[in-house]
Amino acid sequence: MQLRLICALATAAALAPPAPRLAKQPKRLKTRRILTEDVVVYAGDDELEGDAKVGSAGFRQLVGFRGAADTEDEPLWKIRIQLTKPGTWVPLIWGVACGAAASGNFHALWNLFGDAPTTDSVGVVATDAVKAFCAMVLAGPFMCGFTQTINDWFDRELDAINEPYRPIPSGAISELEVYSQIAFLLVGSIVVALQLDGWAGNDWPVITAIAAFGSFVAYIY
Repeated sequence: MQLRLICALATAAALAPPAPRLAKQPKRLKTRRILTEDVVVYAGDDELEGDAKVGSAGFRQLVGFRGAADTEDEPLWKIRIQLTKPGTWVPLIWGVACGAAASGNFHALWNLFGDAPTTDSVGVVATDAVKAFCAMVLAGPFMCGFTQTINDWFDRELDAINEPYRPIPSGAISELEVYSQIAFLLVGSIVVALQLDGWAGNDWPVITAIAAFGSFVAYIY
């Protein structure tokens, strides 16, 4: 009797029509209302002073940050600097300074007054300062500038959509001028790296090799 009851219930469940599906509530799309207050007023160059000028879109343009102003009517030297994005140099230059200090062989001005490594030679301090400066130039303006410039060139089609104010998509700099800047920064990097290898007395130019490898990685990236 129980077996017959179980079979009957199973048959009824199999033949029963499926339960209607509950309608899913459609997802609400996130929208942004454009209010009348969302109006951008552009001031003239002579109307900005002090901190307002430093924090302006023109300053962000020069250092290569987002939210920059248009590059229209900017001199070529400013556009070239913007391509190298100086705002990205800071961590690299700081890293060079920290590495020099941590090496124990860098003689700064205060080492003339007894701090280790102690020296009484102003010439040694001046020479080390020049070496450190060249290493910072290699890491920041040359190597990082090369990477940022070549990255902007390969991203020119994306920047035309996302950051149309950038120098290349805006047409503020020509293709030939971009190529010449890339070549100058690459050659400058190798020249400075060779000089640093000479100062370090390296039998094998390890600094130059690292600079060349880094340039290659930047290109394929």
